[in-house]
Amino acid sequence: MAESKATKMATRQAYGKTLVELGAITPNLVVMDADLSKSTMTAEFGKAYPDRFFNMGIAEQNLYGTACGLALSGKVVCASTFAMFAAGRAFEIIRNSIGYTHANVKVCATHAGITVGEDGASHQTFEDLALMRTIPGMTVLNPSDGVSARALIKQAVAFDGPAYIRLGRAAVPTFYTEEMAEKIKIGKGVCLRSGDKADGSAADATVIATGIMVNEAMLAAGELTADGIEVRVIDIHTIKPLDVEIIVKAASETGAIVTAEEHSVIGGLGSAVAEVTATQCPVKMAMVGQKDTFGESGKPDELKAKYGMTAADIVRAVKQLVRA
Repeated sequence: MAESKATKMATRQAYGKTLVELGAITPNLVVMDADLSKSTMTAEFGKAYPDRFFNMGIAEQNLYGTACGLALSGKVVCASTFAMFAAGRAFEIIRNSIGYTHANVKVCATHAGITVGEDGASHQTFEDLALMRTIPGMTVLNPSDGVSARALIKQAVAFDGPAYIRLGRAAVPTFYTEEMAEKIKIGKGVCLRSGDKADGSAADATVIATGIMVNEAMLAAGELTADGIEVRVIDIHTIKPLDVEIIVKAASETGAIVTAEEHSVIGGLGSAVAEVTATQCPVKMAMVGQKDTFGESGKPDELKAKYGMTAADIVRAVKQLVRA
């Protein structure tokens, strides 16, 4: 499978840079962290705006409880830690304090998924999207590269209400251009590749991806074209509210859907898409993602390959559906 030649940037890096930019135009923006500011990249905001930055120490429940209080006092709060500690250790506080009160807190969780790599199974979060999308009123975002991260973070800070923003540790290819970023809107998927054939017929299948798996989906599409199979590629950067319209359209026009996520196939993007198709447009489906297993320590690319989250895995899944 060919490697992308695009410039690489971790979405957490884009987050840090965007916070500094927003700090200059959003005077009520407060940024908080749980003693991981160098890793989450909130340290950049802390240096630029020390009076609006609070390090709460290794106390994630206190972090989000205090964030709720500041938000209810009129602040816009971006509160960060690793995804495992946010979605896992602080879930009850996020649910009952932030979700229940609809507080204006953006839970910006970094180091999600298998690409945490060497930190191992204890830090590789595969459950966070599933957990967060069950909280009533919670917007759930999962950008695929630095450009989409910047666009989604800006929009999240601009609206009033809670959001969970999933960010990664590893540098990933940047394939969105600044011009393409104008298409990125919360709640609306982006069709990156129609897959329409020369005779006007629709693609043979659709790959619906999120986060870093969007780039893998685009690589897979090129490989499949070489094998005579055309696929539509859709970036679902907003897990909730889900773009039902784009999913139903893809199901009805292409007749087969493969979902791809750096997350458990239980409760994440695949489950969300299946909920839509099962009730509105039944279609053949396959899910690429972390199966019902923990990860392990290792290099991110090697782990992606071992646990089945690469372009090659998407290619296999599409071929199995199309040729079934």
